[in-house]
Amino acid sequence: MVVQMLQDDSQPDSRVGFTVTKKVGNSVIRNRTKRRLREALRLVAREDGLPSGDFVLIGRDGTRRREFPLLQDDLRKALRKGLEK
Repeated sequence: MVVQMLQDDSQPDSRVGFTVTKKVGNSVIRNRTKRRLREALRLVAREDGLPSGDFVLIGRDGTRRREFPLLQDDLRKALRKGLEK
């Protein structure tokens, strides 16, 4: 998974986009991968909050096979790392 961020404190809300390329698989697999990313983000945002700004989560081939708690941890780490910069 790749997380791209553009932090913007002037926006009150966060905007999030999800994308998965055709390299990952057919449409069923890509949509399942996006659903996993959406749910992981929903749970992480509920627990830790989501900073204001624009986010793009890019699903990779390993995203669909990653155990869900590990996927959530990866997302938390990526968001923290992006905020440190």
